[in-house]
Amino acid sequence: MDRDTIIASANRITIKVGSSLLLKEKGDLDLHFLERLSQNIAALISKGKEVILVSSGAIGLGRQELNIRKRSNSISFKQTLASIGQARLMNIYYRLFQQYNLLVGQILLSGVDLSRRSSYLNARNTFLTLLKFKIIPVVNENDTVAVEEIKFGDNDTLSALVAGLVDANLLIIFSDIEGLYTSDPRTNSEAKLIKEVDDIDEKIEKISLSASIEGRVGGMQTKIKAAKIATRSGIPVIIGGGERNFLGRIFAGEERGTLFLPKKDGLTSRKKWIAYAHLLAGTIVVDDGAKRALIVEGKSLLAAGIIEITGNFEVGDSVSLLDMNSEEFARGIVHYSSKELKKIKGTKSSLIEKQLGYKYYDEVVHRDNLVIL
Repeated sequence: MDRDTIIASANRITIKVGSSLLLKEKGDLDLHFLERLSQNIAALISKGKEVILVSSGAIGLGRQELNIRKRSNSISFKQTLASIGQARLMNIYYRLFQQYNLLVGQILLSGVDLSRRSSYLNARNTFLTLLKFKIIPVVNENDTVAVEEIKFGDNDTLSALVAGLVDANLLIIFSDIEGLYTSDPRTNSEAKLIKEVDDIDEKIEKISLSASIEGRVGGMQTKIKAAKIATRSGIPVIIGGGERNFLGRIFAGEERGTLFLPKKDGLTSRKKWIAYAHLLAGTIVVDDGAKRALIVEGKSLLAAGIIEITGNFEVGDSVSLLDMNSEEFARGIVHYSSKELKKIKGTKSSLIEKQLGYKYYDEVVHRDNLVIL
């Protein structure tokens, strides 16, 4: 699928904008950027397209409202700023889109909201209902209640999860540079823009690491991680936007930013949830034979192939599967708790009942509840 086809067929678009674009260096709102963004989104909707906007900026706006310049790592302080700033952020979007007779609806999400299958589906229904009424969902992480264990970590990741949740046809992640370069263009004048990526492999991940600013949330590394989630879900991604009219130029047919092509065998809704939304409760290390059976033969994970278990998890929890080099290669939902698995690891399925005194299933992770990454 080429770029022109992707753009033309994108009828449901998730757009992510970060604080570095919404706010100027001194923390003031960049109204010119926001006015152009809202104008471009309104133009897309007038053409029959649906748009979901994932927007950062609540903490920065909260800091501005309180006239506080200092930064703090205190969770309660950040949550206070987010509480104040989110109200202002929504008011800004309300006023901007009101000019085009468009309404916005606020959706605040935490990891727990998407980790539970029932609330995951409820969130999806809310999004689809808003879109049905031509209302723009404005999404942010629920920073006022989220703690480290249940945080998405950045809105790049959240935007990829939301794109998968609503079955978007395109994810556009705004950046303060034009796209993914061979190295950081701010420090290397020889850096070249990579216009298209068909596979996010180790080489691309290394490039994104070198192009990220150390210690900054939402740098290029997190954007590539988000692109990997979305493309694995069958959704193309464009990263870029070192200019105000980036969105308008994309849909005018210009080749802007870096395009990441989707995987042809995109995940089903349930497998998207297992792979990326269900919070991980532990890890299982498997031997080479088990890894081969899972990846090559499409088999389920049996206790016989398990070497080690870490974490405390229960039946129905999601775990990460690691190979003998500690590399994650799959995720899945377990039929046995960590306590039970420590007793039956390395055991043939026919002997599980003898070890435990009972047996739920032959499989520890059934292939229907397994996603190869």
